[in-house]
Amino acid sequence: MSNLVVMKALSNQLSLSRYGLMVSKRVGNAVTRNRVKRLLREVLRLKPLEPGWDIVFIARSRAASASYAELEKSVAGLLSRARLLRKEHEEVCLKTH
Repeated sequence: MSNLVVMKALSNQLSLSRYGLMVSKRVGNAVTRNRVKRLLREVLRLKPLEPGWDIVFIARSRAASASYAELEKSVAGLLSRARLLRKEHEEVCLKTH
């Protein structure tokens, strides 16, 4: 858990990983919520995930004012702690945080 995003993961027994984003009205108006979703989608597009997981990311209200770099660091930390990043990417991620 971080102050920007909460992550929940469950094994799905598939050869791929899926993710969902939840951004409630507490985060802000529609423009703000869509901005947060766009940023999170871009962060996740660049992360190589281990196959076989269903992952839900829940944005907290502080995510509304967060930059891309802050969201990326938060998501990378959550995925790394849960060991959901591919091994070669996780080693690099752990060294930089």
